[in-house]
Amino acid sequence: MNAYVFPGQGAQFVGMGKDLYDNNAEARAMFERANEILGFRITDMMFEGTDEDLRQTRVTQPAIFLHSVILARTLGDEFRPDMTAGHSLGEFSALVTAGALDFEDGLRLVSARAMAMQKACELKPSTMAAVLALPDEKVEEICAAVPGIVVCANYNCPGQLVISGEIEAIDAACAAALEAGAKRALKLKVGGAFHSPCMEPARAELAAAIEATEFHTPVCPVYQNVDALPHTDPAEIKANLVAQLTAPVRWTQTVRNMIADGADRFIEIGPGKVLQGLVAKISRDVATEGRQ
Repeated sequence: MNAYVFPGQGAQFVGMGKDLYDNNAEARAMFERANEILGFRITDMMFEGTDEDLRQTRVTQPAIFLHSVILARTLGDEFRPDMTAGHSLGEFSALVTAGALDFEDGLRLVSARAMAMQKACELKPSTMAAVLALPDEKVEEICAAVPGIVVCANYNCPGQLVISGEIEAIDAACAAALEAGAKRALKLKVGGAFHSPCMEPARAELAAAIEATEFHTPVCPVYQNVDALPHTDPAEIKANLVAQLTAPVRWTQTVRNMIADGADRFIEIGPGKVLQGLVAKISRDVATEGRQ
């Protein structure tokens, strides 16, 4: 069974999507419509901007979403998902390609989410860090013991967990992780503490935008980050998208559940190869490939 997966923030690169724009009329029309909806030429930043331009949350999230969704559209009949999932932001790409959301509505929601998250980041200094080669349970213990806000945010694969929270708390947790035997505890270049209570100020804004948007029953199950389970009910999908903002991305559990439900081929759609690498670390028994 084919599981299509979609990357999240961090996969962006300058030049992403340019081949699609140059060589496919449908893709070009979708990119131009996106420029209209967003009110600025995101294509200029994607194709010819700087790394710094692309690192702005308000740009990064729509850019990755556009690359993934437009690429999936150009695959035509080749795109036949039995199930989909996306990492954080990638969940919106998964929902659009599975038919749960229209392209334009999906883009508006991604833009609203990015703006709300950027505002939340500016309210309180916060960050994220990757902890390598410690059991998840040990990292959870460390986070619980450190004063201040620090939580497990991304369960990426066995031995790779991202923590998120206030800067001082992250520093303390990184030091404790290294003392406990972590191979590395490395702060990430991100705008703030995504998937943590620090994103709570963005929640009401995103919830209002999601509630005002029409969702449909997808053509296949979409495995969502908050519980790593398959969903097809529009009301459940909406509630999980809101919860995702402050809850961890359970990617390890998601991939394992997809495999348990029959997935034996994972195809990553969008920029980079991050998810192919994570899937391979979660299970050696499945095939991985990508479309970029």
